[in-house]
Amino acid sequence: MSEDGYVNYFEILALDESAKPGDVRKNYKKMMKDLIMEIARVEITGERRDRFLLEMAKLNAAFYVLRDNEVRETYWRQRAEVIQLESQWREAAQNGDAATDALRRSFDSKLRHFLSRYVEEAMLEAGRDKEAVEASNWDAAHERHASRILRHYRHNLYQQILDRLPYWEITTPRIDWVEREKAVAAMLAGER
Repeated sequence: MSEDGYVNYFEILALDESAKPGDVRKNYKKMMKDLIMEIARVEITGERRDRFLLEMAKLNAAFYVLRDNEVRETYWRQRAEVIQLESQWREAAQNGDAATDALRRSFDSKLRHFLSRYVEEAMLEAGRDKEAVEASNWDAAHERHASRILRHYRHNLYQQILDRLPYWEITTPRIDWVEREKAVAAMLAGER
């Protein structure tokens, strides 16, 4: 089972799950400094600006979420729940289980909430965090541009996850073309 699409803030900061808040802070500041130096070295195009804003937002959010043990635990637990639901849905679909549709709906709801909370909202909240603003120089202009980019990023992650999931085969509808032709002719003649 793939974990692609479920944003992993530990990976973003190149840390393992047992990292302490001090490790989070140290890696964040180093990676943000490297990113800012890279930005200063290259010519900024629209595409590069979008990529850099997304990278800054990811680093800010990783720092914001992982530095607080309570927020970190909630994030990691919700991530694991969504991944577990995907696994249950896959298994139910393979076994032809009657609960497949209920699992699909539950999964979709939790997935949307998870991505909305930890991709879009957390990244924007992190951009307002005093410590993250100091390290990244994030400001209101960054947030205006990042809002669109983060919605697009969240949508891409959602699609990436959905593309690998089981769906029902759609059967072609049975259409009585003769009956349909009669109905259209009657409508055009003004009879209906």
